[in-house]
Amino acid sequence: MKQIKNFKTQDRWQTLVNTMTLMFGNGKELDTQAILFLIGINELGKGYKTFTKDEKLNLLHIAICRLLSNYGYYKYVGRDNEGWPHWKTNTNLPKLKPEEQDVLIKQAAVLYFEEAGIEF
Repeated sequence: MKQIKNFKTQDRWQTLVNTMTLMFGNGKELDTQAILFLIGINELGKGYKTFTKDEKLNLLHIAICRLLSNYGYYKYVGRDNEGWPHWKTNTNLPKLKPEEQDVLIKQAAVLYFEEAGIEF
């Protein structure tokens, strides 16, 4: 895992990873992409099923949009006829280094689970 500068966020992120790994990891530690996938499934709201490759990518996109909506980067605009949520871009993301993007996503994921009242 890349180093997160904020130690509180780093600790909360690792606790979140540990909790999600126990719940969904089948013995393998979940990475950021796996946690984004779980968030995408939750936001879709249809439970787990077998997803196509394109649907899996869409679930990751849903998760990122949802997480970054807390920071004003995306605005939720509704669901399509098949029930998939959609967002529009509010502002362009600032130029961030890959490590900074990683930190932002992890901070947003921690916030997402805290706001949902999930104990971790």
